[in-house]
Amino acid sequence: MSEPLYRPWGTVTPAFWATPATGTTTAPQGLPAEALRARLIKVAEVAQGGSMQDAAALAAQLDQEVTAEYGQVHLHPVMVREVRGYLAALLRDHATALAWYLHAAQLRATIQGPGHPDVEAASRRAYSLWRVMPPESDRERLGTELLTVVTDIHGADSVVARRTRERLYALALPSTTTPAQLNST
Repeated sequence: MSEPLYRPWGTVTPAFWATPATGTTTAPQGLPAEALRARLIKVAEVAQGGSMQDAAALAAQLDQEVTAEYGQVHLHPVMVREVRGYLAALLRDHATALAWYLHAAQLRATIQGPGHPDVEAASRRAYSLWRVMPPESDRERLGTELLTVVTDIHGADSVVARRTRERLYALALPSTTTPAQLNST
């Protein structure tokens, strides 16, 4: 007995072939890209005006709305979360900033695939943020989280995983390396 064949589009029913009544249209779903862009520009303007906490609050509100509209696995929430990470970095909340950047990189890998240039760029942003963190920011623990995520996304032999590993070793081993030398990698 053969197994049933399941098509990727599901079962076609008579409703599929029905045409809508004349004069009726369906409303477009979701927040238009232009509206999202305008709201992100507003967040940037508030931040540039020096009201970082207000900008972070606007970004958090936008994140809730966009996530409610599109769900977790969509590029619109990813973009908002990257902005939230950037704002957290500007507020010197390094752990939160890196958490947002890593979360966004993981979502991008899920949506776009690990080899996509945007995923590579998101991983580089997370690495770059971690690399310039001050020593008192729990850099080693956060570096371990970064290494775990970039290894999951890009593999253990990827450039970003190798660089993260090398930097973690340099931080963990007592040496004559100066902080300036560590920041140059």
